[in-house]
Amino acid sequence: MSKLASRLLGLGVSALAVAGLAGAALAADPIKIGSVLSATGPAAFLGDPEKRTLEMYVERINSAGGVLGRPLELVLYDDGGDANKARTFATRLIEDDEVVAMVGGTTTGTTMAMMPVFEDASVPFISLAGAVEIIEPVREYVFKTPHTDRMACEKIFADIKARGFTKVGLISGTDGFGKSMRAQCMAVVGNFGIEIVADESYGPTDSDMTPQLTKVKNAAGVQTVVNPGFGQGPAIVTRNYAQLGIGLPLYQSHGVASKSFIDLAGPAAEGVRLPSPALAVAEKLPDTDQQKPVVVEYKKLYEEKTGQPVSTFGGYAYDGLHLLVAAIQKANSTEPDAIRDALEATAGFVGTSGVFTMSPTDHLGLKVDSFRMLEIKDGDWTLVETGG
Repeated sequence: MSKLASRLLGLGVSALAVAGLAGAALAADPIKIGSVLSATGPAAFLGDPEKRTLEMYVERINSAGGVLGRPLELVLYDDGGDANKARTFATRLIEDDEVVAMVGGTTTGTTMAMMPVFEDASVPFISLAGAVEIIEPVREYVFKTPHTDRMACEKIFADIKARGFTKVGLISGTDGFGKSMRAQCMAVVGNFGIEIVADESYGPTDSDMTPQLTKVKNAAGVQTVVNPGFGQGPAIVTRNYAQLGIGLPLYQSHGVASKSFIDLAGPAAEGVRLPSPALAVAEKLPDTDQQKPVVVEYKKLYEEKTGQPVSTFGGYAYDGLHLLVAAIQKANSTEPDAIRDALEATAGFVGTSGVFTMSPTDHLGLKVDSFRMLEIKDGDWTLVETGG
């Protein structure tokens, strides 16, 4: 028996009470969750709402008693959008902070840099980035919450086909996400009987895309244009598109599904369509939609706490954290392998991006139909029927 226990017993405290005190002390040990986000830098419009969401809900979960009777401790680093920094922070989370899991990875580039660190350490990593390469091929410890770029291409092409268009121009960003989505669109376009008649690109620091858009405009038979990309690039494309008077339907990706895109693009955004999670149109969902209670509650809390419009990017962090918490509870353990197994067995989890059901061959767990097709009207998102 320990000296502490002996002293307590000497004071008339029973062995059962000693065990209870030890259990209480153990229960107070925090569960360390890591996060590396691009909260500053060129991807801050993605990373900042993710950071705010994680901090807000960790505090909320802890105030309600934590997880398994223990508080969550969020160990968070800002990579500024730099993949090398992201990898360094990922290594620190494993070697110094000893986290049991990770929710983060704002961009495809930073996520891809960090994945080997978590795979090698056998620690679950839930990414908040979009490219399909994150989960295909399946990696044992890597999961993600946003729809893939391939799904975005499929949703867009289905809408284009339903509207009777068959010839499409592409103008893509050369960032990790833009390049990946372009490749995915090229891979699936033939399934929809659509032909790519123009294929242009722009760099992350380009401030004028009129030369590329002029080539797209003059492409033979072009009927509509798709812009795979994220950040400020798509807003510039949208403004230049209007300035050139192209007048054809323009599609953006889910990489710009936030109010900040509408603000940056201004009146030129009117009529733009894009696939998006349900969160962007939370109150406009029918009451029968099983996601509505989740997205409305999150939107309300986020906007009350931050004074900013909710974004789908913060929603990805909401989903990642709550999927992780549900896995810890299901496993009744904080052992990384047990958490990993429980994540992979996720079924029917209702989040902001859709209803997640994962498997050993699917570490996302969303289907294309969980995407909503939106159109910007009067400076706001509106739901549209595919092909309408």
